Amino acid sequence: MSRIGNYFLFLGTLFRNREKLGVYLKLILDECTSIGVGSIFIVALVNTFIGAVTCVQTAYNLTNPFVPRNIIALIVRDSSILELAPTLSCIVLAGKVGSNIASELGTMRITEQVDALEVMGINSSSYLILPKVIASVLMFPLLVIMAGFLAILGGYIAGTLAGVITPEEYVSGLRFEYKPFGVVFALIKTVVFAFLVSTISAYQGYQVRGGALEVGAASTAAVTNSCIAIVAADFVLTQMLLT
Repeated sequence: MSRIGNYFLFLGTLFRNREKLGVYLKLILDECTSIGVGSIFIVALVNTFIGAVTCVQTAYNLTNPFVPRNIIALIVRDSSILELAPTLSCIVLAGKVGSNIASELGTMRITEQVDALEVMGINSSSYLILPKVIASVLMFPLLVIMAGFLAILGGYIAGTLAGVITPEEYVSGLRFEYKPFGVVFALIKTVVFAFLVSTISAYQGYQVRGGALEVGAASTAAVTNSCIAIVAADFVLTQMLLT
């Protein structure tokens, strides 16, 4: 409980004694490039194959001849939009982005760069961490939109090449009883996940004391705690928004 309390106290420091907006603008753009552009490949690769596997496995288990084949595309669509794209992508990003944030801040802490900022009268937590949080909240939803599209495309390619569904049946299944709120729900989840991943990872790295060994431990803790927070928040948001 003390760690949770310290985490919320840490969040409060991000918004006190901030620098002018112009100071953060370049930092935010740099972080957007690092977080967004640097994560495109891994997110695209994972979700394309996840969509393909979901399509093939659904077709394999759909043995009832009375069930129309376009149900395969409907399952791929709903699972990708509602769960696989936002949740799985953010877990992948927790491993890539979260560990990078924790190790970067941890290294700055043990090399006394954070202390140097404090000596100059700069709120180091706001200056170093707030741009990362804002960039994560901006870029994670864009990555998840791409992830959802590629998951559905991967299902289409795998299904048609494997001969388990025709292109017409797949498109028909994508259109069947489509609910636009699913996309809104996925983006709401993604924004929450982005905030959790960036702040938890930053907290772990910012609190490092010691040397290189502690930086590695903080990076591991950042990924572990971020993944736990993602699945817990996923359950809470699903209960709140879909029931």
